[in-house]
Amino acid sequence: MIRTAIVAYGFSAQTFHIPYLQMEPGFLWSHMVTSKPDAFHLSHPEIAVVQNLADLAFDTLDLVVITSPNHAHFEQTKYCLEQGCHVIVEKPFVFTVAQAETLKALAAQCERQLIVFQNRRWDGDFLTIQGLIDNQSVGQVKRLVSRFDRFRPEVRSRWREQQGQGTGITWDLAPHLIDQAIALFGCPKTLTANIRCLRDGAEVDDNFEIWLDYESLQVVLGSSSFGAGPNPRFALEGTEGSFVKFGLDVQESALKLGEDLLDERWGQESDEHWGILYQAHQSKLVTTKPGNYGAFWHQVALCLEQGAQSPVPIDDSILAIHLLALAHQSAQQGQRMTVVDEAQAKAL
Repeated sequence: MIRTAIVAYGFSAQTFHIPYLQMEPGFLWSHMVTSKPDAFHLSHPEIAVVQNLADLAFDTLDLVVITSPNHAHFEQTKYCLEQGCHVIVEKPFVFTVAQAETLKALAAQCERQLIVFQNRRWDGDFLTIQGLIDNQSVGQVKRLVSRFDRFRPEVRSRWREQQGQGTGITWDLAPHLIDQAIALFGCPKTLTANIRCLRDGAEVDDNFEIWLDYESLQVVLGSSSFGAGPNPRFALEGTEGSFVKFGLDVQESALKLGEDLLDERWGQESDEHWGILYQAHQSKLVTTKPGNYGAFWHQVALCLEQGAQSPVPIDDSILAIHLLALAHQSAQQGQRMTVVDEAQAKAL
């Protein structure tokens, strides 16, 4: 059993981590770090609680899952690795390539696994796009548009929308979109970004567009806070056709509702939301593949217990941080940025 602690009892822990740690047979969730132990114990009286990370009984743990606000990720991850634990950390796991490389080196030195929680690799719509590319259903891919649009025209009182390190919509949503682009196409050659603060009274960015240019392919990533209509999640275009998909993966909403993870219909989307594949002389609905965040946790268990490959390679996560930093730099300078190779990125 993988003896596990969670750090911070917020939306992420409650929605994306606790349900799976309770369901997956390979994990034993035993400890919680939260500043609100009384409120936590109302829901989970069986779990040991401490208010400070330093008070965890690390000698009784194998894995720590860090779901704290972004600014705390580096120090908390570093501390847990030093205590001899494997670490899963929410995205974005750090803010600079230098921090990322420091943690990678520390994990290797301690012979521990460092895994960034990029669960959107197991979204049903993304798995569908991945399958269409692998099957060459649109021929040679030339362009992919990938968006997370929301309708949130008014500023909310929460840390993600207040000034501080790692706040704003780009640090919140772009890590998902960038990681998916990396999983599909690897490292781009250049990057251009426009990051804006458009809402009245907004303190941090609430809209972004990021263009990733490859040898013969362009990927356009974006998010708007004013998307009140149907959400155009993916548009895939190639030499033999195109595919359009609206709507978001169904798993997050199902987790919020507390639906049964073991239901055989888990992650399945109704046909009214399936995407359409357009080719020269025909068009057809494409069944959305079932989403499966449980696959991430299953692969984590294999990684920690049997030495299998990590579900999210740490070098992919380091590249994502490099691209995020370049996006902010591009937006500030109004310039297209060259994506340096790995050796140069380590020196940043």
